[in-house]
Amino acid sequence: MVKRKLTSPAKFQGIGLHTGRPINMEISPAEQGFGIKFKRTDVTQETLIPAEINYVATTTRGTTLEYQDISVATVEHLLSALYFLGIEDALVSLDGGEIPILDGSAKLFLECLEPHLTVDDQQPKEALVITDPFSYTDPDTGSEYHVFPADSYQLSCILEFDAPNVPSQFADMTDFSAYKEEIAPCRTFVFLSDIEKLFDQGLIKGGSIDNAIVFVDKEMNEDKKEALAQKIGKPNIRTTKQGILNTIDLTFNNEPARHKILDMVGDFSLLGRPLQAKIIAKRPGHTSNVKLVQILKSIWVEQRKNKGVPKIDVSQPGIMDVEKIKSILPHRFPFLFVDKVMSLDSESIVAVKNVSVNEAFFEGHFPGNPVFPGVLQIEALAQAGGILALSIVDEGKGDKWDTYFLKMDGVKFKSKVVPGDTLVLKLELIEPIRRGIVRMRAFTYVGNKLVSEGELTAQVVKR
Repeated sequence: MVKRKLTSPAKFQGIGLHTGRPINMEISPAEQGFGIKFKRTDVTQETLIPAEINYVATTTRGTTLEYQDISVATVEHLLSALYFLGIEDALVSLDGGEIPILDGSAKLFLECLEPHLTVDDQQPKEALVITDPFSYTDPDTGSEYHVFPADSYQLSCILEFDAPNVPSQFADMTDFSAYKEEIAPCRTFVFLSDIEKLFDQGLIKGGSIDNAIVFVDKEMNEDKKEALAQKIGKPNIRTTKQGILNTIDLTFNNEPARHKILDMVGDFSLLGRPLQAKIIAKRPGHTSNVKLVQILKSIWVEQRKNKGVPKIDVSQPGIMDVEKIKSILPHRFPFLFVDKVMSLDSESIVAVKNVSVNEAFFEGHFPGNPVFPGVLQIEALAQAGGILALSIVDEGKGDKWDTYFLKMDGVKFKSKVVPGDTLVLKLELIEPIRRGIVRMRAFTYVGNKLVSEGELTAQVVKR
């Protein structure tokens, strides 16, 4: 996959699907590692909403992201286009709560963005490569997914409808380079019975019969046709032999199945990295797509753990000894839990803590059966993370800073630690430090065994 970056902002104008409000949107270049983030310019709160699976709020008739009570809806078509173009870093600013629906596909996003792009000389993020096949059935929706190892990114979709006049269909994308011509132009679709309800509920105010395929899943008498024609502003409506309203022609006979692949590309991009796999989906939807991405993310995390064991010789001197560490951290006996730093760069640190039976807390913690407390494993990680954060913020200026931890997420203890063990502490930045906030993935190993892990968030404050 070729990574690309924006050279100048791309601007869009359109209508929000459900609110019917005009939306002005600008997609601007962003620095390496920024990711895709959304910014609402119509609210006073300065909030950036990351395009990541953890920030999905709802999946009702589209995918909605939310952070700090600020949300942006219907992101899937834009994210689909950005993923195909290889754009990993961009700021999407908009003056409303929805991405403009445009023509109901990703085609116009591609056409507008492409003139603003150049090839990025940076390598794309490491891809999640599926090595073991698995299947998932969403118990709530009945959607099925079958995931297989593959040499490239391949998606297939099977659609089966309850309406007798709407045929089942299949679409296949075995070559991702064909996305622009064969997937991007495919528009969203809806059933007639749903569209009437949505109109009556005051929704899809920006929906147009020109930007969505409407399947007729029930018979209409002349009175119904006339009432619907008035609602949608289209006279002389009728049902075609393809089972759709005659207000629009299909681009492909299986356009709805192709559009589902478009949606999958957008929803799957919330994984935050390229995906190398073949996925066959039956009756997919946004809700089940998001659940599959959560499974894929857990697979990625496990792969990272297995590949992430630091290759170091703990008997060798580090790049920082304990005296150097004491010049950075304020901790002292009996609460300094980093003995030496083995490696340190702008994104990660590997440090060492030797566990001795002479530790003061062993007198009261499981006396007669000494076990290194799990909370102190996290404290050791926090101290190593503090060294990483302070090395980035200080940049050799010699200022005095302190690191205060704000929260810990997903902390797990895999195996007990006992005297004689050597803890290898590894932390990686999740995203660049902004406003002094540091988010890190943290892992503790003994030998090749992962003994604890978590996600740590801290704030760096000048003393």
